[in-house]
Amino acid sequence: MIWLAPFAGVVAIVSAGFFAYWTLKQPKGDENMNAVAEAIQEGASAYMRRQFKTIAVVAVLIALVLAVALSRAKGFQGLDSVRVAIGFLAGAFFSALAGYIGMTVSTRSNVRVAEAARREGLRKAFAVAFRGGAVTGFSVVGLALLGISLFYIAYGGLSAETAVHSVDLAVGFGFGASLISLFARVGGGIYTKAADVGADLVGKVEAGIPEDDPRNAGVIADNVGDNVGDCAGMGADLFETYVVTAIAAMLIGGLIADRMGEIGIKAVQYPLILGAMAIFASVIASFTVRMGKKENIMSAMYCGIATSALLSAVLFYVVTVFMFGGGIVPLSIFVSAVVGIVIMVFMIIVTEYFTQMHSPVRSIADASKTGAATNLIMGLSVGMLSTGLPVLIICVGILAAYLSPFTAAIAAGATEEVAMLIGLYGISIAAVAMLSTTGMIISLDSYGPITDNAGGIAEMASLPDEVRAITDKLDAVGNTTKAVTKGYAIASAALAALALFSDYLHKVGLTAEKFSLFDPYVLVGLLLGGLLPFIFSAVTMRAVGKGAFKVVEEVRRQFREIKGLWEGEAKPEYGKCVDIVTAAALREMVIPGLIAVVVPLAVGFILGSVALGGLLIGVIVSGLMLALMMANGGAAWDNAKKMIEDGYLGGKGSDAHKAAVVGDTVGDPFKDTAGPAINPLIKAMNMVAILFSSLFIAYGGI
Repeated sequence: MIWLAPFAGVVAIVSAGFFAYWTLKQPKGDENMNAVAEAIQEGASAYMRRQFKTIAVVAVLIALVLAVALSRAKGFQGLDSVRVAIGFLAGAFFSALAGYIGMTVSTRSNVRVAEAARREGLRKAFAVAFRGGAVTGFSVVGLALLGISLFYIAYGGLSAETAVHSVDLAVGFGFGASLISLFARVGGGIYTKAADVGADLVGKVEAGIPEDDPRNAGVIADNVGDNVGDCAGMGADLFETYVVTAIAAMLIGGLIADRMGEIGIKAVQYPLILGAMAIFASVIASFTVRMGKKENIMSAMYCGIATSALLSAVLFYVVTVFMFGGGIVPLSIFVSAVVGIVIMVFMIIVTEYFTQMHSPVRSIADASKTGAATNLIMGLSVGMLSTGLPVLIICVGILAAYLSPFTAAIAAGATEEVAMLIGLYGISIAAVAMLSTTGMIISLDSYGPITDNAGGIAEMASLPDEVRAITDKLDAVGNTTKAVTKGYAIASAALAALALFSDYLHKVGLTAEKFSLFDPYVLVGLLLGGLLPFIFSAVTMRAVGKGAFKVVEEVRRQFREIKGLWEGEAKPEYGKCVDIVTAAALREMVIPGLIAVVVPLAVGFILGSVALGGLLIGVIVSGLMLALMMANGGAAWDNAKKMIEDGYLGGKGSDAHKAAVVGDTVGDPFKDTAGPAINPLIKAMNMVAILFSSLFIAYGGI
C-alpha cells in the first residue's frame, strides 16, 4: 500500500501540468500588457536564479558537514551519513523546484487574468487566476509527497527490519526542505516588502498617485515581489511544513514500532497514505471551485476547501480501517485526524474575522481619523488580541488529539508508556490531517499575487476602468486568501514542531525527571529560545527598512531628475529599484538563515541536550505567539487601508487614508517577512536538533 504515496505524488504533478497547460493556452492581451508582464517575469526569474545560486553554496557546505559529522553519530553506519546528506540536497532541490515552477506559471498567468477580465468578465478571470494558482498548489504537494515517500522506500522502508531506520535517514530530506523554506521566506519577504513599502511611501503618501501608477519607479519591483514572496516563498514554506509534518509523525510511529512490531511499521507508513488520500481528494475538489449565479468569489474558494476536507475525512476513515482494522485504538487515531481538520476550519474562521472587514479591522480604520499614531496603536492591539483564540483552538486540539488515542490505548490494555506514545502519535496525525487541504490552500494563496499583478498590469497598460474594477474584486479576495493561508501555516507549524520536539526528547533520553523546570539549564534554554524569534524578527524587519529606504531615495531621485516623468511623458527606470531590492534580499537573508543552524548546534554542544530541549520549547511558544500577532496584525492594517480606499472616512487622498497607508507599511513586513519566516525557523531548529541528537549526547555540555 505504501506505493500509493509516490503514485499520488505523480497524480498531483500531472494535475499541476494540466492546470499549467490550460492557463497558458488563454489569450495574453496586447503589446502594452505583455511589456509589463515580461518585465515582471524577467525580474522574478533573475531574482530566483541569483537566490538559488547563493543558497546552493550554503546547501553544499551544510551537506558536507552532515556527511562528515554524522559519520561519527551513534546509530549511523557505513554510508548512512552520506545518505542523509544526499537527502538534504534532494529536499532543498525539490523545495526550490516546487516554488520555481509555481512562480514561473504565476508570472505568466497575471496578464492572462487581465485579458480575461477585459474580454469575458469576472467569471473567466477568476477561473484563470485560480487555475494558475493551482499549479503551485499541486506542484508543492506532489513533489513533497513524491520526494519523502521515494526516499523512505529507497532507504529501506519496504523491509520490516530497516523501516524505522529509513525514517531517520529521510530526516535529511526534511532538513533540506526546511533550509530552503527559510531562505525563500526571508529573502522573498525582504524583497517584496522593501519594494512595496518604498513604492507606497513615495507614491501614495508623498505624491498622492494611485497604486501601480506607471510613473512610480518601484511598481515593477513591487509586482515582482508579490510572486517571489507570496508564491515561491509560501510554496517553499508549506512544502517544508508538509514534509516535516509527515516525518514527525513517521518518527513517532517508529518509536511505537520499537515496542509493538508490525503494527508500529504500519504507523510509520500511515502518514504517507493519508497524504496520498488527501491529494486524491484535493484533485477532485479543485474542479468544484466554480462561481455560482451570485458570482461570490470567496464562496467558490471555500467550496473547494470544504470539499477537499470532507473527501479527505471519508478517505482517512477507509484507509484507517483497511490498514489497522476497526478496533478502538485505530478509530481513536481517526478521531485525531478529524480533530486536525476541525482545527484547520476554526483557524480559517478566526483568521478571517481578525483580518477581514469586521470590527477589528474597522477599529483600525476608525483610529486613522486621528492620525498615524492611533492607527499604529490600534493595529498593534488587534494583532496581539488575535493570538488568543488561535492559541485556545490549538490547545483544545492538542488535548483532544492526544486524549482520544491515549484513553483508547489504556482501555485496550496498553502500558502507560505505550499509551503516551500513541497519544503523541495522535497529535502528529492531527497535524498531518490539518495539512490535507494543502494543495487547495496553496492554490488560494498563489491566486493572490496573480490577481494583484493583474490589477497592476491593468493600471500600467491603461486598460478601461471596468477592467480594473474586476481585477480589484479578484484582488480583494486574494488579500483574504493570503491572510488565511498564513494563519493556517502557523498553526500547522506549531503542531508539527511539537511532534518533532517529542521525538527529540526520546532520542536524547530526556525523561520528565531530567527535563525539569528546577534544572537551571532548562530555564536558560527556555529563555534563549523565547528570545530567538524576537532577534530573528528584528534582523528581518531591519532588512526591510534598509531596503525600503533605498527604494524611497531612488523613486524620489527619478521624480526629481527624469524630465517629463511626472507628466507621464517619460518612463521611469524600473530596473534600478529591482536591482536595489534584489541585492538587499540576497545580502540580508544569509544571517537569519544561519541562525536556525548555528544556534541549536551552539547550545547543544556548549550547554548540552537538556538546555537545547528548553531552547526548542521556548522557540515554539514565543514563535507561535509572535508569528500570529505579526501575520494577523499586518493583514488587519492592510485591510483597514483598503476599507478607507473603498470610500470609508473620505476615501483615497484623505488624512485618514494617509494615516492608514503608514499603518499598512508597518504591517507589511509584519505579515509578509518576519511573521511567516518564523515558521521555518522553528522547524529547521527542531530538525537540526534531531539530526545531531546523538552527537549532543556524546560531546555536548560544559
